Amino acid sequence: MPVLSQQVAVPRDGEKTALVIDILTQAFGERCVRSEAVRRQHGHTTTWLENQPPDAVVFAETTQEVAEIVRTCAVHKVPVIPFGSGSSLEGHLNAPEGGISIDVSAMNKILAVNPEDLDCKVQAGVTRKQLNTHLRDTGLFFPIDPGADASLGGMASTRASGTNAVRYGTMRDVVLGLTVVLPSGDVVHTGGRARKSSAGYDLTRLMIGAEGTLGVITELQLRLHGIPEAVSGGVCPFPTIESACNAVITTIQCGIPVARIELLDALQIKACNTYSKLALPETPTLFLEFHGTEASVREQSDLFNDIAGDLGGGPFTWETQPEERNKLWTARHDAYWAAFTLRPGAKGIATDVCVPISRLAECVEATRQDIENERFIAPIVGHVGDGNFHVLVLVDENDQAEVAQAEAFVERLNWRAIDMEGTCTGEHGVGQGKMKYMAREHGGALSVMRAVKQAIDPDNILNPGKIVPMP
Repeated sequence: MPVLSQQVAVPRDGEKTALVIDILTQAFGERCVRSEAVRRQHGHTTTWLENQPPDAVVFAETTQEVAEIVRTCAVHKVPVIPFGSGSSLEGHLNAPEGGISIDVSAMNKILAVNPEDLDCKVQAGVTRKQLNTHLRDTGLFFPIDPGADASLGGMASTRASGTNAVRYGTMRDVVLGLTVVLPSGDVVHTGGRARKSSAGYDLTRLMIGAEGTLGVITELQLRLHGIPEAVSGGVCPFPTIESACNAVITTIQCGIPVARIELLDALQIKACNTYSKLALPETPTLFLEFHGTEASVREQSDLFNDIAGDLGGGPFTWETQPEERNKLWTARHDAYWAAFTLRPGAKGIATDVCVPISRLAECVEATRQDIENERFIAPIVGHVGDGNFHVLVLVDENDQAEVAQAEAFVERLNWRAIDMEGTCTGEHGVGQGKMKYMAREHGGALSVMRAVKQAIDPDNILNPGKIVPMP
């Protein structure tokens, strides 16, 4: 099966790698694992990119252990690939040059919660669900919700967002500071607990979205939010994707403080009905949620219902009872898996783009038309409140012509978004899969990124073959 935008694997010095593995085995014993099954588990497994496993996996438990592993690899110029929970979608975890995968999933301690300051400190292996379970009795919650129960270190590394981003922002907005192991093995602390600072370069934001190419994140200081007094949520059908997108645009432009506003096209609704046992009309549908007081969420829901009606949609049926709302949002989060019921046995090619909100309807409609022209089974879903949407193309991986056709479609989608002054990825990240689009999107700025990478990681040992092609 052809591989999308993936560099050819070029293993480094095998003898040095073997020496590093011996050293790490002596230091970490059974926590340094070389079995094929574990190594392949730590290559990329959630998309169609070829699995390129590391040479060994070390399960770290502290920042000091991560630093020791990185220092050992740095001496012998052996690659290091950070691993959180393995939920990324663009080949971030692959080891095209071999090397050592550092698994931080056991670094799952919540180190401090400061309710009066609405912040907390966690190790990188803590997952978003774990953190919110811990916070349940404090009246606080962590809002970034990419769907998968991803590790917070991985979410920072890919600048993750999700269904709540339209109101609460992305990982860029909620990370106050980081503890990071640099390619030399040195440990640095960026940012802090202050809500703002103008002291020096913003190294925290430099590391967020760097996908482990500049440092290994081991701890995070995070901003929290108060659990809202009232929450309303529900679904609203529309006759067309265009009318649904126009409802989103109008809602945002009117300043209605929507917390979640998600688009599922008719095909995705069909899949969700089957997979999640729903009975929604199989038509383009918006899932929405509003946060605030009981009066404000009712007012916001009524305002949106008026907007939907003006555009031919509705009725907007909404609930304040958690059980019903959770059923809907569980179905939304399970949309990826539900899609496979549309073509059992198929392989999924997942991609995302993001455009200015004013171009959303145009981009989604052009993409839908492209899907129809190619006769693909490819549902569309999206965090459309911030112009971000996803397409999952279901293909027969043994049909090389169909795979090539799908690859061409994905390329057109990414070019389309960039040409609309958008981006090739709103939240998946670049990894290997999106590297080919970086030059067109960033132009001369790509050389600045390359210079930053070379300055911080001159031997290119941290997650090589990702984001920026290196000479």
